[in-house]
Amino acid sequence: MTLTIKFIGALRHLSGKTQLTINFQEGMSLKELVTKISQQMPKLEKTFSDQQLNDSRSNALTLINGREISVLNGLETKLNDGDEIVFVPVVHGG
Repeated sequence: MTLTIKFIGALRHLSGKTQLTINFQEGMSLKELVTKISQQMPKLEKTFSDQQLNDSRSNALTLINGREISVLNGLETKLNDGDEIVFVPVVHGG
């Protein structure tokens, strides 16, 4: 089973990639994918660690097939063959 992952803006720079395709096991959750990406791309770890902790001020907006994960099952959303996951950086101000 394969997924397409896209990185937008600053995340493209941090990951060194615009897009990648990965193989995954059936039943994998978004949280497991984020952990896997963080291990393979350490520069993304800070961005994703806030997301994994369910920080309401996460550093990335995550879309699965064009739908924001908050309208799905959040980080527990199960991934399916052919899904497209897009990570968009979020800028916080104060």
